[in-house]
Amino acid sequence: MKVAFAKQMHDIDRSAVENYGLPELSLMESAGHCVFEATKNILGNVDKKNICILAGSGNNGGDALAAARYLSNAGARVKIFLIGDKDHRTASVNVQIRILRGMGIEMQLLDSDRAWERLQVTLRFCDAVVDGILGTGFSGQIRPNTLRLIRLVNAVKKITVAIDIPSGVEVDSGSVGEAAMQADCTVALGLPKVGHYICPGASYVGKLIVDGIGLPASLLTDEIHQTLVDDELALTFLPARPKDAHKGTCGKILIVAGSRGMTGAATLAAMSAMKVGAGLVTLATPESLNPIYEVKLTEVMTAPLDEVKVGIIGGDKASEKILDLAETVDAILIGPGLGRERETQSLVKKIVAELDKPLILDADGIYPFNGHADELKSCKQIPILTPHLGELSALLDIPVEKLRPALVQEVRRAAQEFRAIIVAKCEATVVGYPNGEIFISPLGNSAMATGGVGDVLAGTIAGLMKQTPFAPLTGVWLHGTAGNLAAADKSEGLIASDVMNRLPDAIKKLRAIGYKIS
Repeated sequence: MKVAFAKQMHDIDRSAVENYGLPELSLMESAGHCVFEATKNILGNVDKKNICILAGSGNNGGDALAAARYLSNAGARVKIFLIGDKDHRTASVNVQIRILRGMGIEMQLLDSDRAWERLQVTLRFCDAVVDGILGTGFSGQIRPNTLRLIRLVNAVKKITVAIDIPSGVEVDSGSVGEAAMQADCTVALGLPKVGHYICPGASYVGKLIVDGIGLPASLLTDEIHQTLVDDELALTFLPARPKDAHKGTCGKILIVAGSRGMTGAATLAAMSAMKVGAGLVTLATPESLNPIYEVKLTEVMTAPLDEVKVGIIGGDKASEKILDLAETVDAILIGPGLGRERETQSLVKKIVAELDKPLILDADGIYPFNGHADELKSCKQIPILTPHLGELSALLDIPVEKLRPALVQEVRRAAQEFRAIIVAKCEATVVGYPNGEIFISPLGNSAMATGGVGDVLAGTIAGLMKQTPFAPLTGVWLHGTAGNLAAADKSEGLIASDVMNRLPDAIKKLRAIGYKIS
């Protein structure tokens, strides 16, 4: 499934009308019925339920008015409140208003103190609210009356169904200004939007339902270069393991990681690579720490490296050994817990420049390129970078507060400019490829906000490098799924090893999806 920006969705709607002859009112009817079904499902039954409909002057308001008619016909007690300049109402909205007046359904324009008082009474006693105020065209400042309305609804804490996107959330960025409607359910029309997945907007969406509302299928795929990492896509990720597989064909992975005080990061990365099916994993780590890993890691081989100080690697001997080890492996991961000493940074840059193998850079493997991301262009193969927002901010020299609302655009730009695959980790993982394609994964949860979970992802991707050409996307899906499985058991008590230990279950779940569909 594709993920749209506001302009793309607007162009799709316009093309459906102008090029396919699909009437705007027909789309509005489909949207209204979807909202009706979502409201019915969340309430269980709408008969004799009191439902407050909030409709703006645009087509989002028209969708709400169409939903009001379906709800009324199903036995709901509907009260409609209109907001916005009536002179700016679209023709389709005016048609919906005429139909509702003909049905005798109560409508009230919020243009007086008395109308606002009636709204407050209605909100107090209603069972649900339908938010059709702003829609996908909103950006910038909320007008005072609309802000007042949003705050009133949020204060009463009623079940709220938002149409397309909660009012007050900017669809292209997930940005929220002074307020946004807190929805329990959002019905995305046509396609999901970027703002459904990026916080703070994502925290207002509630359960997300996507419905194509009868738009021609080709319009929902052509010329859109953002794709949702969903189960259907995940089925293409990981081929079945051949019967004659052996440890040499399942991936020989070298991981350069660990430093004094950071042995856990290397352990998590190495074991995660094993748990997603890598055949052989070698951990190259500071010589003084090697005895620790010999005890901690039964299935992982170790390679002690020369140190510039206790627990810190650097220098020509260490880099030469890493390059020698890399000769016989299928991929190399550099960075988890490696440290940021000057000598270590120099070593990382030397290896990255000389290595001609598939490469994953995580955490301290990315740090040496902060402010110098253009040096990544010299990599002999396209590198995979796995930064969280703070690391990506430092790499691109963009403050986090400016990076977050432009995350998809900046990941795309950076991946193209620096010839890298970028796996940007936040509440949704955004993966950018050098060809401009973006993939967005909503998998994962806030319980995963704990130390070491990123090391698990890096190791997961590394462990998959020989098994699939889609290792970054496969790793993101498995990691997010494992996190959800772990959170179901551990809730906020989840730790990184819980996610790591559920990776095999995530693979089983992926295989089960394929079995059900076949």
